[in-house]
Amino acid sequence: MALIVQKYGGTSVGSVERIQAVAQRVYKTVQAGNSLVVVVSAMGKTTDGLVKLANEISPNPNRREMDMLLSTGEQVTIALLSMALQELGQPAISMTGAQVGIVTEAEHSRARILHIETTRLTRHINAGKVVVVAGFQGTSSAGEMEITTLGRGGSDTSAVAIAAALRADFCEIYTDVPGILTTDPRLVAEAQLMDAITCDEMLELASLGAKVLHPRAVEIARNYGVPLVVRSSWTDQPGTWVTSAKPQGRSLINLEIARPVDHVEFDTDQAKVALLRVPDKPGVAARLFGEISRQKVDVDLIIQSVHEGNSNDIAFTVTTPILKRAEAVATAIAPALRNQSNPKFDEAEVMVEHNIAKVSIAGAGMIGRPGVAAKMFATLAEAGVNIQMISTSEVKVSCVVDANQCDRAVLALRIAFEIEAGEQGAGSRGEFLTPNSSLLTPHSPPPVRGVALDLNQARLAIRQLPDRPGMAAKLFGLLAQHNISVDMIIQSQRCRVIDGVPRRDIAFTVSRIDGESAKKMLTQVAAELGWGEVVLDSAIAKVSIVGAGMLGQPGVAAKMFEALAQQQINIQMIATSEIKISCVVAQEQGVKALQAIHAAFELAGSEKFVVPA
Repeated sequence: MALIVQKYGGTSVGSVERIQAVAQRVYKTVQAGNSLVVVVSAMGKTTDGLVKLANEISPNPNRREMDMLLSTGEQVTIALLSMALQELGQPAISMTGAQVGIVTEAEHSRARILHIETTRLTRHINAGKVVVVAGFQGTSSAGEMEITTLGRGGSDTSAVAIAAALRADFCEIYTDVPGILTTDPRLVAEAQLMDAITCDEMLELASLGAKVLHPRAVEIARNYGVPLVVRSSWTDQPGTWVTSAKPQGRSLINLEIARPVDHVEFDTDQAKVALLRVPDKPGVAARLFGEISRQKVDVDLIIQSVHEGNSNDIAFTVTTPILKRAEAVATAIAPALRNQSNPKFDEAEVMVEHNIAKVSIAGAGMIGRPGVAAKMFATLAEAGVNIQMISTSEVKVSCVVDANQCDRAVLALRIAFEIEAGEQGAGSRGEFLTPNSSLLTPHSPPPVRGVALDLNQARLAIRQLPDRPGMAAKLFGLLAQHNISVDMIIQSQRCRVIDGVPRRDIAFTVSRIDGESAKKMLTQVAAELGWGEVVLDSAIAKVSIVGAGMLGQPGVAAKMFEALAQQQINIQMIATSEIKISCVVAQEQGVKALQAIHAAFELAGSEKFVVPA
């Protein structure tokens, strides 16, 4: 007999008929000999309706009262589903987040789970009841017993957290699509269903706007080794398994606020090649990395910062043994990339740096925590380590530094994040667990698993930031203090000396709703800190490919860039991690970019998916 946690979203319980259909599915699962906890969302668009009511009362509703209001939506669903189960003869009991024992931070509208008191829950399960739980909500640990909500996607988070606390055999997420698809079926009807995907890949896709799972839910599954499957509420298809590395024995206390960083990594076998002043037009990146791919040069990090005038800089890192080959390719192609309007002045220049190292912090706990990257930058600044390149993903932040500063950087980061030497956390490769197999070892995964589009970002660029230790720490520390999360971070490779001070531009993306406030705050401090102009662009889109199989495959980036070039889509920024490549393009070209990339990697299936209304 298995202990299963099932979660049903708002669409799945959007009407009495759908609630009754869910009850039938739950009843059938229990009749097969399983124990069940069911987590549900509010019916259909209930939450949207409640938000609208609040906004009719106040343009800026009190967050405590909003939690009190929004938590009522799930309470309707749990009562109705419990009644439906009881009508089928299945003992059931409905429970709010507080009654279940979900204890959270005292942070209204975006609380994180501290722990779950499972005694009452376990007693009802042992009595043969289906426990129907209100997702998205909990209660603060303070004596006031305040109702709190977990923020967008909170029911996913509730379900996986309960599965972790109960040590359930697995957690099923029921939704309006048959599983996890290669892209949004609303944009590409032929999106293909995946059988399985790793937690790290899913973290990237979820954070890039794939709405089928919330990143916090995936984070908990990854940290606690919860086998997770996403299935359709309307069919009996097997769905998609999200595979977790073997659990590391984490404490269930401070469940969502345990230390964000699992381990510190470094690689001293690195060199950097930069092309300065290449034309800012479609096809340049495709041409460069197409030639790099043909020469079988495997690239690690790739960055392209904001343009300056009509030119841009592209930099990439390679392992030291293939540096000469990479340098030869860049040098050979540079003349062909020169700006024809003024070839002498704007000729592309190749810059090579040998003695560099890549230092990284990694861990699924850094999602949505703007202070983690800021702490890394501050730690390096205090150690006197200057940052040359930055690359970010949902589970890792990497910095390129001088090789002779690597040991100092690693030691400082291990102390700052309380990591013992040699300590490892859950990784994206290795042994993966599902309930149907004791060990599942991925074999030659395809280079790209999915394509995602994020239309909810804005880009900020700060011109002429002094190039010295502490500047990134100061900048991102300020953003963290204002609770502004940053996604892509890119430093320009071009350095200008102004009044004896070397300066670089730095660009980063934030949520569009944070764009104006971030610009206003940074503009206020720019003058006193000696920074240049702060520029905001909200008309951008970020299109990304994700796949653990792209490691060691030189042609992946080239194929992505070529797909964009064929559609005459200009790439404004590039950032990469080991399993992700992201490009910023113009907002109006975002959907076309996603469709072109999805087609280029032949991710389409033979079946068309229609998402139910």
